[in-house]
Amino acid sequence: MITKSYIARGEGADRFEKMPVQIYENAECAVKAVAREIVDLVKAKAASSEKCVLGLATGVSPIKLYQELVRMHREEGVSFRNVVTFNLDEYLPMAKESKQSYHYFMHYHLFDHIDIAPENIHIPDGTLKTEDEIDRFCRDYEKAIEAAGGIDLQILGIGRTGHIGFNEPGSLLNSKTRKVYLNDLTIRDATKDFGSRELVPTKAITMGVGTIMQARRVILMAWGEKKAPIIKATVEGKVSDSVPATFLQMHPNVQFVIDMDAASELTRVDRPWLVSKVAWDEKLTRKAVVRLCQTVGKPILKLENKDFVENGLIDLVAQYGSANKVNIAVFNDLQHTISGWPGGKPNADDSTRPERALPYPKRVLIFSPHPDDDVISMGGTEARLVEQGHEVHAVYQTSGSIAVLDDYVYQMLDVADRFTRNANGNQNEPAKVFERLKALAAARKMDEPESREVLSYKAALRRVEALAACRFIGIPEDHVHFLNMPFYETGSVQKNPLGEQDIKIIVDLLREVKPHQIYAAGDLADPHGTHSTCLKAIMRAFDVVCDDEWFKNCYVWLYRGAWMEWEVEKVDMAVPVSPSELSIKRRAIYKHGSQNNGPAYPGDDPREFWQRAEDRNRETADLYNKLGMAEYEAMEVFVRYRHEKR
Repeated sequence: MITKSYIARGEGADRFEKMPVQIYENAECAVKAVAREIVDLVKAKAASSEKCVLGLATGVSPIKLYQELVRMHREEGVSFRNVVTFNLDEYLPMAKESKQSYHYFMHYHLFDHIDIAPENIHIPDGTLKTEDEIDRFCRDYEKAIEAAGGIDLQILGIGRTGHIGFNEPGSLLNSKTRKVYLNDLTIRDATKDFGSRELVPTKAITMGVGTIMQARRVILMAWGEKKAPIIKATVEGKVSDSVPATFLQMHPNVQFVIDMDAASELTRVDRPWLVSKVAWDEKLTRKAVVRLCQTVGKPILKLENKDFVENGLIDLVAQYGSANKVNIAVFNDLQHTISGWPGGKPNADDSTRPERALPYPKRVLIFSPHPDDDVISMGGTEARLVEQGHEVHAVYQTSGSIAVLDDYVYQMLDVADRFTRNANGNQNEPAKVFERLKALAAARKMDEPESREVLSYKAALRRVEALAACRFIGIPEDHVHFLNMPFYETGSVQKNPLGEQDIKIIVDLLREVKPHQIYAAGDLADPHGTHSTCLKAIMRAFDVVCDDEWFKNCYVWLYRGAWMEWEVEKVDMAVPVSPSELSIKRRAIYKHGSQNNGPAYPGDDPREFWQRAEDRNRETADLYNKLGMAEYEAMEVFVRYRHEKR
């Protein structure tokens, strides 16, 4: 298991929070509780022959909730015949049948799988064109909510701007259903669903803050690290229209339901010693001291007793006996994470090293969700493992085909087309194939699925790019594995559920290679969720092989992807990367030409992947240096995963 965050509990632990917040270990546990509350309300209303009026949200946050409601309908016989729903919002303009529409979203995830009456479903109309039509619809939407008796329970997500519904910063407390213009960050976050920023609508119809505030109960759900900053600002900050979700502090019956990752910046999680007495273990002590160094601007060994006292850490000093003893313990602890031998140093004392010396050389499996995550996230370590004589296998879990822009594939096909024409410029058979693929790529519209032929070509492009990067680093082609996991191969951002075949593919590879060391992407901030699914598949494969003899002696290391880095208090191994190795890493990333000069799914970071990687690696090295460690050019860091059955 990964080291879990410490959370302060007991009376006063939530004293910085201005709204009730329930923190769950993960989203799966959280949605079960929310779904049970919804179902209990539905049943109570049905018993009184009343309608249950629900306000519903879209986006990533409620998907698991809707899946649980569907399960309860199918397996527990829960009926939704007495339910009336009002959705928060819809893009404008937006055709109802479009896969990007919230009309489609709600039917796909919920309405088509339960027994709700169609006439009881209300979703804003994104097909309206004139201002008069939109204004009339918005007034009628408010009247419909009022006629239904008001909303009994409103489900919300939260955007990174603090928007609820599409009430962006600047929305008023008394605002009603209306047309709005979307914030730039909201548009960027939606890019993953539309394929490119240019295709994201800039307007929407949304319930107003005032409409939401009239609901008799409100539950806001949030999952993942990317939501942590806005959750802290909303829950612990001042009420302000610059963060519309803070208006919920004024609601008499609101509940935030979040997972540990979304809670990670709340005071009771990030600095639990400020709100309650804590049990100091090694990782929590390191976290406290690192935070203290950042607060007072000193390296570890220069911290003084008064620094601890003035920042709520007197208990820590008392436990160790002096500030100096705390400093030395944490300095040594952090120093021992640094290793230039990620595969273990042969013929060396490994008692304080993160990796064991033997066996040497090791068989190493590096799992990469997409065909470039390995070099982006740990290219320096990957190159060093090869240089130090280990048998390194690169494992690409998905084809990455949908992340190749049509413009890029058209350009590559154009090259191939022209290259295969004969001296007179006439087409031979291969050229005709390329010409047909170009026509398919050029003709595809946003809502249309991609041609399987074009997808196959895109997958082939990413495959040869990955092979080129591996060849450059020194990994032989017979040690490069393309798994093409079925969950991914839908041809769209919408993926299939993880299946047994996905797990079997990984189990078969593990048992074939029998690695001594495994690296996998632990980055769950990936904007389209593939990293999360790939990691889940690996963990489920570990459940299958956990009793195998080879697995009992296998170390598993998690790296982060292109989106975030591990916090230093969680790091178990930090691999220094020299200037020359950073250059190797950059050149390996550049072998992935389809992802350079603007990748298909860049998230909200405008930098190229190689720039993000280098900046992040340099920032990590700089942080270690400021804490008093040696000065390195860059660092790649890892967290060790320990399977619960071991």
